[in-house]
Order: sequence, then C-alpha cells, then structure tokens
Amino acid sequence: MAEAEEAPGEHETATPRPLFAGLSDISISQDIPIEGEITIPVRARARELDNSTLNESVRHTIMRDLKAVGKKFMHVLYPRKSNALLRDWDLWGPLILCVTLALMLQKSSVDGEKDGGPQFAEVFVVVWFGAVTITLNSKLLGGNISFFQSLCVLGYCILPLTVAMLVCRLVLLAGQGPINFMIRLFVVVVMFAWSVAASTAFLADSQPPNRKALAVYPVFLFYFVISWMILTFTP
Repeated sequence: MAEAEEAPGEHETATPRPLFAGLSDISISQDIPIEGEITIPVRARARELDNSTLNESVRHTIMRDLKAVGKKFMHVLYPRKSNALLRDWDLWGPLILCVTLALMLQKSSVDGEKDGGPQFAEVFVVVWFGAVTITLNSKLLGGNISFFQSLCVLGYCILPLTVAMLVCRLVLLAGQGPINFMIRLFVVVVMFAWSVAASTAFLADSQPPNRKALAVYPVFLFYFVISWMILTFTP
C-alpha cells in the first residue's frame, strides 16, 4: 500500500498574523462627513456669563461686596461652627473694623504737639501684628488653614469689641465715675468673651485635636489686649 505523500510545508510553523492587519482593508466612504465643531450648550454659556464679574457695573460690585461683608458680620454675631468665613474670605471687613476702632480710640488733641496719630497707629499695629502672629502660630502647630483665612476670621471677630467701644464712648458722654466704669467693664467683658467664642468656633476644627489649647491661648491674649485698650480709654 502506497503511502500518501505529505504535502510540502504541512508541518511548517504557521506565520502569526499581525493584530491590526485587517484594518488596512477598511475604507471610509466619502459620503461620511468627518469634519465638525465643538459647541457649548446655551445654558452652560449663560451660566458662565452670570458668574463672570468683568462685565458688571461698579455699583453692582460694591453692593455685592457689602452684602458679603454683612453676611459675615451676621455669622460673627451668631457664632456657630460654619465654614462661611473660611470659604469666602476677604479682608474688607477686618479693614473697616480696624479703621473704625482706631478712629474711636483716637484721643482728641489738647495742644498742637499731639494730633492723636500714635493712638491710631497703635491700634493698627496691635491688630495686624497680633493677627499675623496668631496665624503663624496656627500654621506652626499644624493647622489646615491658610494665612488669609486666619486673618479674615480674627479680623471679623473684632466686631463685638468694636460694638463695646461704641457703647463705652456713649457711656463716657455722661461723665466718669464708678457706676460708669462698672457698666463699661461689664460690656467689655461680655464682648471679649463673645469675640473669643466666635473666633474659636471658626478656627477650632482647623487645629489638631491635641493642640487646640496652644492655638486658642494666643487668640485669648489678642482680644484681651484690645479689650484692655477699650476699657482704659479716656477721652
């Protein structure tokens, strides 16, 4: 019985076919358009125009900033744990409060040698240098708060002490005496506690749990110095 002849190359290794070999046979019809443009939805474009502040009037910008400052004042008057001052921070409110407090603490000059300038500058140095020192202390303790956020909170929380200074000026219009001093002492102590409570309510969560006391102590000293300046003020 004759053996069948084996076909040549039957046992040869088959050559592997390239992975994308079949793609070369695919042709794109000329009727299919391959050009186009990327369009932005009308709602998204309108939302971007609404959020843009480049085209708004100066009056609208000022009113928007004043409303934002007023809302932050309300957060300080009713302190609670909130991220409003930290999220939308600004320095307009602290600047207004610092100028107002400095003007009320400025003594009227009796002679031409003193014009009240040192008192005005003293308030600025105490407020801003103290706020910067507390902020650096918070950062060194490992707090997760930015520099300007801390300045914003410390500046806005001067509001109760500014109100205390206004009340003391009104009480001093009736003259000086032990009763007037007790009234001023009560008002300053209450507003001092209010400022400390408001600032710690905003800054407490930004500090490590085992270092909160080290972060609150400089805040206590900061508002105590301002309170002492208000209490010892005599026109």
